[in-house]
Amino acid sequence: MHIVDGALATPVLIAGAAATAGGLAIGLRQLTTERIPTAGVLSAGFFVASLIHVPIGISSVHLIMNGIAGLILGWAAFPALFVGLLLQAVTFGFGGITVLGVNAVNIALPAVLAGIACRSFIRKGGRNNVLIWGGICGALAIALTTIMVSVSLALSGEEFNEAAYLVFVSHIPVMVIEGALTAAAAWLIMQVKPELFGLSQMKDV
Repeated sequence: MHIVDGALATPVLIAGAAATAGGLAIGLRQLTTERIPTAGVLSAGFFVASLIHVPIGISSVHLIMNGIAGLILGWAAFPALFVGLLLQAVTFGFGGITVLGVNAVNIALPAVLAGIACRSFIRKGGRNNVLIWGGICGALAIALTTIMVSVSLALSGEEFNEAAYLVFVSHIPVMVIEGALTAAAAWLIMQVKPELFGLSQMKDV
């Protein structure tokens, strides 16, 4: 899902950097001291999950787990995921520095939007509710990320249209896997630490 350095047009890079700066500003205001350990764990989870990746031209296929980050952190997912992307770029060369803004907004904004869309349903509790909406959140976050990556490529030139299509198609299996993993993660969290979703206890229905 990381786009590599040198692949995107300058206006796309500038727009991505500006959007990420805005997301970080909002996210940092919501990242209270109490939430920093949770953000650190989710950032590390993203870092590890996306280490195993398969290159596909100027992008790659891998797990992201941004849906669960969006569910728990909301806008604070921006700084958490940004740190993971920055460390990957500096340590392993995944993505790159010039495309960091685009990669960050492509991964973090879908996390925030999916979390907003599904959080209220998750908070209703119940096994089926948590599993269904956790799964939807995970798959939705990947679908939105894939669309944003494809649009970023398409806006950089017609020569990237085929790559944009390939990115979307290749991530369909990832949507299914992420949906299942996010559903399981949401269920576990509701069992052991429901306060992360703003609840005091898990409902039995």
